[in-house]
Amino acid sequence: MQTFAAKKAKDSFGLLLDTVQHEPVSISKNNRLVAVVLSSRDYERFEAMENVILAVKAESAKKAGFIGSKASEKLLTDLLNA
Repeated sequence: MQTFAAKKAKDSFGLLLDTVQHEPVSISKNNRLVAVVLSSRDYERFEAMENVILAVKAESAKKAGFIGSKASEKLLTDLLNA
């Protein structure tokens, strides 16, 4: 991963856009990491991975006996009205 200083990223925005097509670029300001720029392709890939992880966690929670928010709300309402 390449690192651009914030000023270089600003002054060479076209180069930044070209570079992120091949690899993420970290942006630093005052020698401190402040951002990472990704291509839209990489961003979509990370979003898809996150969705898979969340689905796996939800399935695991369901198997462990947890119920969803609507079911828990109904259960609490029923218990309060009993």
